[in-house]
Amino acid sequence: MAEEEQDLETVMGLIVNGGNAKSSAFEAIRAAKEGDFETADAKMKEANDFLIKAHNSQTSMLTDEANGKHTKVTLLVVHSQDHMMNAITFRDLAGEIVDLYKRLDKEGK
Repeated sequence: MAEEEQDLETVMGLIVNGGNAKSSAFEAIRAAKEGDFETADAKMKEANDFLIKAHNSQTSMLTDEANGKHTKVTLLVVHSQDHMMNAITFRDLAGEIVDLYKRLDKEGK
């Protein structure tokens, strides 16, 4: 595989997995809001799994950089990093919201 194709594949891995992680975290909030905590927990796990995949792509880029293979910084590369960081933040916040819904449910019973 050509170097540019490999870089594009890595960048797209960040974007796709970051976006999927954010979507799963949002689905976890929706499920918790409806009192479906089993689904909420499953969706949070799914979000974490997507973030692990994204993190692996990011680690690959960082390892290459440390080894002297510099990635050309393009708008797409910056966008991919933005996707990942937003997904991490959203996942963290979703976990807090799910926990809050669980607490409210427990106190309401």
